[in-house]
Amino acid sequence: MSCLVRRGLAVAPFKVGPDFIDPGHHLRITGKTSRNLDGWMLSNTYNLKCFKKSTEKADIAVVEGVMGLFDGYDGKSEAGSTAQMAKWLGLPVILVVNAKSMARSAAALVQGFERFDKDLRFAGILFNNIGSKRHLKYLKEALTDNVNMPCLGGIPHDNEISIPERHLGLVTRQDHPLSDEFKNRLADTIEKDIDVKALLDLYSNLESIKKIDSGPALKPAEDIRIGVARDNAFCFYYQDNLDMLEESGAELVSFLPVKDNKLPENLHGIYLGGGYPELYAGQLSSRTHFRKQIKEKSNEGMPIYGECGGFMYLCKEICDTNGKIYSMTGCFPFTTSMFTKLRSLGYRKILMVKDTVIGKTGCKIRGHEYHYSELKKTLKGIESVYEVFDGSGKKKETEGYQVNQTLWSYNHLHFGSRPEAASCFVESCRNYKRECINET
Repeated sequence: MSCLVRRGLAVAPFKVGPDFIDPGHHLRITGKTSRNLDGWMLSNTYNLKCFKKSTEKADIAVVEGVMGLFDGYDGKSEAGSTAQMAKWLGLPVILVVNAKSMARSAAALVQGFERFDKDLRFAGILFNNIGSKRHLKYLKEALTDNVNMPCLGGIPHDNEISIPERHLGLVTRQDHPLSDEFKNRLADTIEKDIDVKALLDLYSNLESIKKIDSGPALKPAEDIRIGVARDNAFCFYYQDNLDMLEESGAELVSFLPVKDNKLPENLHGIYLGGGYPELYAGQLSSRTHFRKQIKEKSNEGMPIYGECGGFMYLCKEICDTNGKIYSMTGCFPFTTSMFTKLRSLGYRKILMVKDTVIGKTGCKIRGHEYHYSELKKTLKGIESVYEVFDGSGKKKETEGYQVNQTLWSYNHLHFGSRPEAASCFVESCRNYKRECINET
């Protein structure tokens, strides 16, 4: 992406799967919002519309895959995989192969990928982590007469173009902004080690995508203001969710729980996304007045929606891995405790068993769950409003809870799987404004 941008191309970036971190780095590199495409959470039609809408003013699109090419929801189907999305979009695949400590075996590996799905088109192979020019020569020799796709080049191992990792994945754009120097080094690497001309010559024809209706245009914002937490602690949002709230008539107002002393004025709802509240627990806890305001708004009946990290912030307290307790907003009388090992991961189907601020009883919506913390219930009497199932239909222990008009759960829901969720939340905010604010 960095190489293409430096060549003067407008790049539309995408990420396959329920990932929030990679799209943030895409935005930094391209200056364009990166969209999530997902074959399990979202329908074929929705993905195609999303792709078309985001490529209308672009010269080229780059879609970063998820896991291995054929890895998705399970081992039986292609649902949620990069391969599925490539076929839906009609795009060729660049197969990135980690060639560390590998020579002739690389040909056997590539041959297997090439034969596995006859409906998949390949643009070529890009070897990663090569040790030398001689190593790349061996790899190319191994491919000769054994595979059909061309080799586009090889990237040497280089610690200078790595991005540090932590729990939940790469360090975020907010905590590890990519410098201009870093961006240029990335572009230099591609220009030096990859046949960019050959790659661009293989760029596919997107006529099939262009025939698809990209959906409604953005509506002008009405007088419904929804505050969205957007800082280092809360930065996990599907851009489509935010867009759909705006398309439903809301004005989105960003605020910073880590730094702000008070909420923005004239809010009618609050959206607290996921992120890393545990890393900023001390700063969040120190904003006593701000936390108090959130609790007061919850008690007043303001619609508040929290997911994962936002859910942790809405609880009474967070306990870190060292056992230290940090006070949070206290909208719910629960404690969340951090662990060093993953507690839950996977796609989720949500059934609402009671009316909520994002859907009525019987509403179904899809999402994803990924966290290192765990809920410790300290008080009884709060009923669950969700039934949660994994992709296979097995019921999960994690649930969703609502007190007053404050709803939270560990699940990151994609409103694209149930567009009514966004309009329902905006309508809940409108009712709050009409019934509560106007009375005063």
